[in-house]
Amino acid sequence: MQRYPRDMAGYGANPPVANWPNGAKIAVQIVLNYEEGGENNILHGDAASEAFLSEITGAAAWPGQRHWNMESIYEYGARAGFWRVHRMLGDLPITVYGVATALARAPEQVSAMIASGWEIASHGLKWVEHKDMPEDEERAAIAEAIRLHTEVTGTAPRGWYTGRCSNNTVRLVAETGQFAYVADSYADDLPYWMQFDGKDQLIVPYTMDCNDMRFAIQAGYTNGDQFESYLKDSFDYLYEEGEAGAPKVLSIGLHCRLIGRPGRAAALRRAIEYFQSHDGVWFATRLEIAEHWTREHPRKMQARPSEMDRDTFVAAFGGIFEHSAWIAEGAHALELGPTHDTAKGLHNALTRVFRSADPDARLGVLNAHPDLAGKLAEAKQLTAESAAEQASVGLDALTDDERANLTEMNRAYTEKFGFPFIIAVRDNSKASIIEAFKRRIDHDRETEFSESCKQVERIAELRLIERFSA
Repeated sequence: MQRYPRDMAGYGANPPVANWPNGAKIAVQIVLNYEEGGENNILHGDAASEAFLSEITGAAAWPGQRHWNMESIYEYGARAGFWRVHRMLGDLPITVYGVATALARAPEQVSAMIASGWEIASHGLKWVEHKDMPEDEERAAIAEAIRLHTEVTGTAPRGWYTGRCSNNTVRLVAETGQFAYVADSYADDLPYWMQFDGKDQLIVPYTMDCNDMRFAIQAGYTNGDQFESYLKDSFDYLYEEGEAGAPKVLSIGLHCRLIGRPGRAAALRRAIEYFQSHDGVWFATRLEIAEHWTREHPRKMQARPSEMDRDTFVAAFGGIFEHSAWIAEGAHALELGPTHDTAKGLHNALTRVFRSADPDARLGVLNAHPDLAGKLAEAKQLTAESAAEQASVGLDALTDDERANLTEMNRAYTEKFGFPFIIAVRDNSKASIIEAFKRRIDHDRETEFSESCKQVERIAELRLIERFSA
């Protein structure tokens, strides 16, 4: 059984309505990363110096050595950059991603964060790469980050963002049961739920585009105007979506040593003033967003087709294509994943099997469908789905003349094509069904076979939509 773990569907075309407080059209969420003093450094027991997100072009780690220039750039963030940002944003609800060891080396900065009422989320134990870290070692690092964070700030963290994470990180963080949200994702403009070993975990996605890190990479910003312009464009587009009834989160990522430089701070200040000039803007911490989302959109437990064993899957969906359980059996063997746990996703998987079948197998599916208002309907021997579909347009309550007319049309159609007339009843009325009957009986067999297969697929889709909406 092949399973693909990535969710490539998300909320799709109809995301949930955020219902931000006071009818806000947009939530603006600003993160200040506090990493200075938690970066790679042999003083911290690391094998080499830091090489990530600095002013140094082409920076490389120096194994076994301190890197004076790199260290002083990080020190700028703690000594000057933090305080410039704090003066600018001290009255706004900000989330700090605090590296635990960095916070432990920053008592005055932590005091200022607390005095401003900023949320201090965990940014891990150290600002280091986790991709090759053994699972047990990373689990221990997460536990120590929580312990040290609590010791230094006086409060256990409710949010988590590693950044330089492994494929195990989010699962290991969720495993603790500690966090209202995890931010190690860039997959959406809205929070969403994930489940790990039976535990629900809210994800509040972060950003790499509205992020001052782009001042420190080649494909990035070279001056403050570019950053300001990008933030304003992002705000305007999301604000417009909010005015249209679909509010989102504008997530902004900052670093003390980067945005704290005067030329960049000026651009940030202009952008913030621009946001504040609009009505209906909710500035919020990530924790406030997470708590709001949990109230408004709690986790909905539902069966996940991609996680069902074969027998359960076939029992649940074997009748979606009329009396053709082999289609569900074939779909279960495909590379299913979270993207197939919706009506349209599952329909795609089932339909792939139907379309790939040989003509005789597809003819068998056509012949499994009952006549409209035929003998099976009269004898009340239709499947529950077929009975409900035919009743929806009154085919269970025909006059004698209507029944006789349909019976004759069914006979003539089946005699010509070798399979019953099939139409997605829920897309039609009694009158449009009769009209389609009269029009389609003039088709050649190849054309009508193709049309009937499309109708079978549509019937299956409507059945799944109804099933999932329930």
